[in-house]
Amino acid sequence: MTKETKNILLVGVGGQGIILTSKIISTALLNAGYDVKMSEVHGMAQRGGSVTTQIRYGEQVYSPIIGKGQADVLISFEKMEAMRWIEYLKPDGLLVINDHEIQSAPILSGKAEYPEGIIEELKTKVKTLIIPATKIAIELGNIKTQNIVLLAPLTKALGLENIDWEKSIKNNVKEKFIDMNLKAYKKGLEIS
Repeated sequence: MTKETKNILLVGVGGQGIILTSKIISTALLNAGYDVKMSEVHGMAQRGGSVTTQIRYGEQVYSPIIGKGQADVLISFEKMEAMRWIEYLKPDGLLVINDHEIQSAPILSGKAEYPEGIIEELKTKVKTLIIPATKIAIELGNIKTQNIVLLAPLTKALGLENIDWEKSIKNNVKEKFIDMNLKAYKKGLEIS
């Protein structure tokens, strides 16, 4: 077990499974003996608004809040959200980004344009792992498994492969979706 506290920031848009992913991560870390603190902000999640969760784990953790420049790993479920939250990543941290864009209300109404070149710009600033999680989830038969595809690179990046992630997935996902989510996790391991 690591004595140093590690920080994970998950960001995206309502409906992408960010809260569920955070529960899976937190449960797995608790079961492995870590002290874990989690904080979540929903925003206007039900309307496609920004959703973030912060997870801190280690031997003893006192606060669930991650400050700017403190996240070891930033997982972005949507490209524009990565730009919004990049300042929270440590200079030597890892950005895991889903190569997917969700058009916000201002973009859909024509009042704004979706920024181009987000991934290219981020790659010049930080270590970046690009995962086509939405595409993979659709190929597996359910777009809602994109969050589990993104979980696998996190486990590798933080050296947490020895934790029973499959057990945590089984304990946090509805029974009828367990097999599909386990396939998504395994696919995420293959590509990361």
